[in-house]
Amino acid sequence: MSVLVTDTGFSPAPEIETVGLADIAAHKGALLLAHTDAPDAVQPYLAVLSTIRVAFPAFNDGRAFTIARRLRSLGYTGTLHAIGPVIADQYAMARRVGFDGVIIPQALAARQPEAQWLARADWQDNHYLARLRA
Repeated sequence: MSVLVTDTGFSPAPEIETVGLADIAAHKGALLLAHTDAPDAVQPYLAVLSTIRVAFPAFNDGRAFTIARRLRSLGYTGTLHAIGPVIADQYAMARRVGFDGVIIPQALAARQPEAQWLARADWQDNHYLARLRA
């Protein structure tokens, strides 16, 4: 079972049926993008997608961060989750680029307990751009 990490802590990750980009025409409101997929290809469907999950193949591959930022800049307002071995140190960045939460494997949640993630949940207070704009 996977764990959903949000600013309020851990909860069980919702089980939803997703389709990949190749099957987007048959979607049921939820899409799973690979870290190599082009977010612009999703643009015609953004208004009807309720959930997009973007896969992280490894914690040291940050291409999914760019995909999330691009989806938000294209106007996507639905739920956006990172899924995969994202680490607690990356949580603030994930939130800043537009992810609503991170879905991590149970084994990672055991190695990096909820307190480590909650320590990064103040991502808005420590966002340097927000401080510069104030």
